[in-house]
Formats: sequence, C-alpha cells, structure tokens
Amino acid sequence: MKNITVIGSGTMGNGIAHAFAQCDYKVNLVDINEAALQKALATITKNLDRQVQKGTITEEAKNVTLKNITTFTDLAAGAKNADLVVEAASENVDIKLKIFKQLDEICSPNTILASNTSSISITQIAAATKRADKVIGMHFMNPVPIMKLVEIIRGYSTSDEVTELIMATSKKLNKVPVEVNDFPGFVANKILMPMINEAIITLQEGVAGVEEIDTVMKLGMAHPMGPLQLADFIGLDVCLNILRVLQDGFGNQKYAPCPLLVNMVTAGHLGVKSGKGFYDYSGGTKDLVLADRFKKKVAELA
Repeated sequence: MKNITVIGSGTMGNGIAHAFAQCDYKVNLVDINEAALQKALATITKNLDRQVQKGTITEEAKNVTLKNITTFTDLAAGAKNADLVVEAASENVDIKLKIFKQLDEICSPNTILASNTSSISITQIAAATKRADKVIGMHFMNPVPIMKLVEIIRGYSTSDEVTELIMATSKKLNKVPVEVNDFPGFVANKILMPMINEAIITLQEGVAGVEEIDTVMKLGMAHPMGPLQLADFIGLDVCLNILRVLQDGFGNQKYAPCPLLVNMVTAGHLGVKSGKGFYDYSGGTKDLVLADRFKKKVAELA
C-alpha cells in the first residue's frame, strides 16, 4: 500500500497524515472545509519544524513529508485511488456510517477502509458497506506523531489477511500495533474514561480541587498528566460521547457520565480546543480555572 487517504483534518486527522507522509506514503488529506485543511497543514509544518529543531529529522525530510500530502475538499476525488482510507471524522456514529457508505461506493473493491474511532463498533461501521471483511479499526493515540500505540480492532467479519496487513503497516509507521476485540471503548477507553469520569465526580463531590486531583494522580500514580488535564486535552465533548457509547453498549450505569461533565460540555467548555475546560487556555498557557466557578457549579448540583 502506498496511497493513503485520511478523512478529517482535525487533531487526529492531521497527526495521522503526518505519520504516514513522514514514512514516505502518498497521503490525500480530505476535509469539507478548506480553512481546516490549511490549518492542518500549518500544524503539520509546525510539528515538523519542532522535529528539525530537535535534530530528529532533517530539513530535507521535512520538505519531502510536506510534498507527500495533498489536500482535497471533495471526498470522491481524494479517495478514489486509495489503497487504504483512514477515517478520522467526529466521534459520531451517524457521521461515520454516512462516510463509510460513501467510501464503499467511491473506492476500489480492494481498498481497505479503516476508522480511527476510539469507541464505536467496527462491526456496526462495516455493516454500512459491502466489504465488511475489509473494514478495520486503527485507533491512533494523541499526539499521533509521538505516541507509539495503535489499537487494531477487528470487526466481526474483518479478514485475517486485512488484519495482518494493517498490523504490518502500523509497524512501518514505527508504531506498536495491539490487536483487540470489538467491544465498546476497546481497551484504552474502556479503562481510561471511567477513570476520568471518576476524577470529575471527585471534583463535583468536593473531595479536592482540580489541581489537587491531578497532582495526586501524577505524583502518586506516576501518570504523566492528571486525568482532568488529560480530559481537557482529549476534549470534554469527546469524553462525554465515549462514556455514552460505553453506557449504551454495556447497559451499565457505572459508565454514566458525571453531571458536571455534561454541564461543562453544554456550556461549551470543551477543554483546550475551546480555550477553557478544567483549566484555562485562553492565554496560551495552562492556568488553573478559578476555583470559585467550580465551587458554584458543585453547589448548584449538590
């Protein structure tokens, strides 16, 4: 496989495009929004510049990587010649099903269709196509150019051949692929999201403040980032969506999202991408959000 199409140019999409292009794959990056594509290219360039400054790649390698990426706002034009399509659109099942149905009609019968979903059933996504044996999950970790893990999720009908090929392709990206079964949240988010949710419940109940909760988990459990800061980094809306997938998929109330998380998402406080979540990023730095705001919210919910 040499021709890769990535659908979605957000944080995950541009990171996936970066990872493939840097390993000399030809990448078509597709988004419905031209401004989003230009922002993605700027992000990739900035991240490559950082690699050059650190001495991990050369200026020539940076330029080759950028030349390997072509942008499209038309899905058919960007995907028709792909050997592999990696969908990295919003974590919304209806959006993903629509995209995969379109890809099934656009792409060659031999094209493998992968989703970067972090929680949604690959079997359900595959059912929107006539090539269920060629549909698979490739769940990259954020930030994609740095993180080594890729969860490889087999749907009910995913073939051994496709699984082996995607495992091998992931290794060519200098990643460590781990094969997991198709259950809500897979492994990473089935474990991570309840922990984040419990941290938010701990905040809501007034056991400790934002910074205190994160410090306990960083210093006491050797986590590189506290759960509330990590939630901001992932996106509180994404965390909420994944928890709802877990709750619906397993029918278990232990995955029910904390009311404080629901209220923050409703209010538009989504974390880094909105400029404010559990921390304030409006000044370009991670400043602790005023404790008074959380005390007020906790009092309202009590």
